[in-house]
Amino acid sequence: MSSKQRLNSKYIRSLSKEDRERLLGDLLTEVRKLRAQAGKGVVENPGRLRTVRKAIARILTIKREEELKTSRSA
Repeated sequence: MSSKQRLNSKYIRSLSKEDRERLLGDLLTEVRKLRAQAGKGVVENPGRLRTVRKAIARILTIKREEELKTSRSA
């Protein structure tokens, strides 16, 4: 994922389930790296941490919405 790519809900919903899971894993790894950099005090872009955390929340929210949608229809 490029740092300039916007991860809005429309884009996330257009991804397949597998792609969404892969993206979530990549973002979680990036958060770990950014937190380690913050601990050392050498963060290149401090706003990136907030952006990545919001993207993770969006993915998890959409994942939960889809779970609820399938459970209600069953």
